[in-house]
Amino acid sequence: MAKNYEEEAKAILKLVGENNVDSVTHCQTRLRFVVKDRKAIDDKALEKLPEVKGVFYGSGQYQVIIGTGVVNDVYAAIAKLGTVNAIYGKDDADTAGKTSNEHKTVVQRLMAMLSGIFIPIIPVIAATGLFLGLKSAATNAQVLKLFGAVPSDISASLTSVISVLTDTVFAFLPALIVWSTFRYFKGTPIIGIVTGLMLVSPILPNAYSVADGSAKAIMLFGWLPVVGSQGSVLTALVAGFIGAKLELFFRRHMPNVLEQILTPFLTMLVTFAIMIMGVGPIVHAVESGMLVGVEAVIHLPFGIGGFLIGAAYPLMVLIGIHQTMIAIETSLLASTGLNPLITLEAMYGFANLGVALAIFLRARSNKAKATSMGAFTSQLFGVSEPTLFGVLIRYNFRPLIVTVLTSGIGAAILSMLNVAANSYGLAVVPSYLMYIYNGHALLWYTIVSLGTVVAAFVATNAFAIPKEVLTPDGDVETANAVISSTVSDNKVYAPVGGETVALDQVSDPVFASGMMGEGMAIKPAEPGINKVYAPQAGTLSVVADTGHAYGLTTDDGMEILVHLGIDTVNLKGAPFTVAVKAGQHVNQGDLLGTFDQAAIKKAGLDATTIVLITNSKSYARIEPVAADTTVQAGADLLAVQREDVKVESVEPA
Repeated sequence: MAKNYEEEAKAILKLVGENNVDSVTHCQTRLRFVVKDRKAIDDKALEKLPEVKGVFYGSGQYQVIIGTGVVNDVYAAIAKLGTVNAIYGKDDADTAGKTSNEHKTVVQRLMAMLSGIFIPIIPVIAATGLFLGLKSAATNAQVLKLFGAVPSDISASLTSVISVLTDTVFAFLPALIVWSTFRYFKGTPIIGIVTGLMLVSPILPNAYSVADGSAKAIMLFGWLPVVGSQGSVLTALVAGFIGAKLELFFRRHMPNVLEQILTPFLTMLVTFAIMIMGVGPIVHAVESGMLVGVEAVIHLPFGIGGFLIGAAYPLMVLIGIHQTMIAIETSLLASTGLNPLITLEAMYGFANLGVALAIFLRARSNKAKATSMGAFTSQLFGVSEPTLFGVLIRYNFRPLIVTVLTSGIGAAILSMLNVAANSYGLAVVPSYLMYIYNGHALLWYTIVSLGTVVAAFVATNAFAIPKEVLTPDGDVETANAVISSTVSDNKVYAPVGGETVALDQVSDPVFASGMMGEGMAIKPAEPGINKVYAPQAGTLSVVADTGHAYGLTTDDGMEILVHLGIDTVNLKGAPFTVAVKAGQHVNQGDLLGTFDQAAIKKAGLDATTIVLITNSKSYARIEPVAADTTVQAGADLLAVQREDVKVESVEPA
């Protein structure tokens, strides 16, 4: 008899708040609520419900982790209640994606926009920072002295050539931002980059030079001052937005025979005219005022400003508003050549290292050890999600408090020492490359960052080691003394070929934290169409209509989830084909379907395939193959040991 999930549905809705829900959707593993007030929800109470494995807020949705198969029944019960807007079932991703975007708040949309615009240009800014650092090191008098040379020995021509590497990005930074903004708002990128180049044309006097009196503005019509937008990030954003919207308008209303020529012509002409005839200078003045305010906070006396920024940054990452800092950092770099903001924010990553290392060394739970070590390793290279979701907020927030305080203290010290990076985009271990331009900055950054690791490590040991990690997973000798068991081995085979990835390294914190079960991930090998095969023999309990996920119950009761990519439910099934149906029995190696990895990546999503044993607690041991190894489809992926126990005698605990 099928289980009735009506009571579970009522309990979930009561805790989320029926009046707090705009809509609810579901995928193969979780309920996805669009809510009015995320803070009004009691996470801990939800996690205590029988069918709830965990909760997570991301992508503008409050996600309640249920698990494959069961999530369909719970969702159906919610829809049957009819008290909230249950907008789709069985992965109607078209409706889900639209609703998710429509219900995003202004802040969420702003975060998505800034991320979409600035992330593509981060690599060249980071590379420019390295060029500047290497230039500074190579022209340093002490370094040259080691080779019997002095700075005057470097020819002016060589210095000029090196300057091409170090100065180009910042000289044309507004053009890059206009290009990326056009791309984000579905305009034609080449029109964007040409429009941006017009704003920084060497024919126009530099706005900063005009401001300090070393240059004069061009007086158009004898009364309108015209200057360039060199170094102005906000001006470039506004120009890109206006230009992209104008282009789309002209394309909709232009006759086809004239569209190819007149649309670019009018887009560039009108955008340039709007920007130089008042909008550009006004926006630039606003931006300059904002930067003055940010720098004033950074340099508050006694490191107060540094502490506030360093302590707030972990919380900004937690609620997903940290992307706003990229725009401010870019403006600082463009106007001053330095980025003190990322220096203060960076202490968050170093504090995380200390917390994760302390928990790893003290933990007696093998699962906690694996989670904290995975978090520590990924954090070394700036990936903080496994630490944030798998460690900091998993244990009553005490580790998070340590990170907040030690990050703030480290940032306070750096602000008093006036340490600043010369780029952004590098975190934790790679971040040291942003300070080699200045020996003083590199020395103090190294001392304070390592000190932050130590402080977080000591504080965690003293105040924040969770009791849960101090309990062993199980006492094997005691168990063997009271029970007899027959052990049978089983395996799960790779559904696709590619490079294996440890589960705690995947970009989805729900999968990475292990709350959905133990398993392994695979980066697919084929750049185009990949075939997906059954990882074991059994009955297909779930086949997503979108083709992005399969649930399989093996003949001996193992429950396996194959999830193709991260957040690929939002692709409406386009990159996927399905060759099977729910309820069908398959043999290991049977074709389940296909997916187009190139299409997934083109959509900006991760194509990594997740393979989970969702009833992991039923097994004594699950061992994945080594990470970073290449496997073929059908090769061993997970070794499973299950104990069928018969209790002979049980002593009281």
